[in-house]
Amino acid sequence: MSEHLHIERDDGLLTLRMHRPDKKNALTRAMYAGMAELLDDAARDASVRVVLLTGGEACFTSGNDVADFLQAPPTGLNSEVFQFMRALFDFPKPVVAAVAGPAVGIGTTLLLHCDLVYVSRDAQLKMPFVNLGLCPEYGSSLILPRLLGHARAAELLLLGQGFSGEQAAAWGIANQALDDGAATLGKAREMARRFLQLAPSAVVDSKRLMRAPGRDELRQVIEEEGALFGQRLRSPEAIEALSAFMQRRPADFTRFA
Repeated sequence: MSEHLHIERDDGLLTLRMHRPDKKNALTRAMYAGMAELLDDAARDASVRVVLLTGGEACFTSGNDVADFLQAPPTGLNSEVFQFMRALFDFPKPVVAAVAGPAVGIGTTLLLHCDLVYVSRDAQLKMPFVNLGLCPEYGSSLILPRLLGHARAAELLLLGQGFSGEQAAAWGIANQALDDGAATLGKAREMARRFLQLAPSAVVDSKRLMRAPGRDELRQVIEEEGALFGQRLRSPEAIEALSAFMQRRPADFTRFA
């Protein structure tokens, strides 16, 4: 289990907190593997009724740890990041997310697979995949155009345009925007605890019914995105973009035109 994952159990509520504040909760392979393991264990544990996913009151996650990511890029569906994606996608119980501060890349796309999402008004959500020479992941290329329309989704996915927590709530990506990180985490806990008063099997059955339409199509898209994402990681464009990111300079794509 990664030292950067903190777990708290309170009755049937399991809180999973990404805790790597010096790196803005950037996700490593060990963190992905740990989160996948925790979700798989929680799915089998009858004492767990609901999961709350957070990065704390100041930061959700800045996305992948680029140095760790480049050291061993994901090459297949058995890699740690895809283990996590599969575990969250298949998780049968409610998942509530509390988002404050940066939520970059998968920090935004994973919210599309949570059941309730609460954000701080000034949260900064962004999916800069194309900016890094990559492509959308975790079903975002299917979910976001359907949710937001092609034009707005194109701004977010093709241009990598960022948006606020307030916009996320207005667009239906989040349930509600709160004043700050503390209020956001408090609201998420309050709503998560509501599930503890409900019939657990009825909740699970209802979530399954809500998620069933288009589920096979979405799973296929996630796998197709993942395969292309892996290919693009090895592309000259991505190598230039990620090298520029590490060197803190603008990427130069002029020779790829």
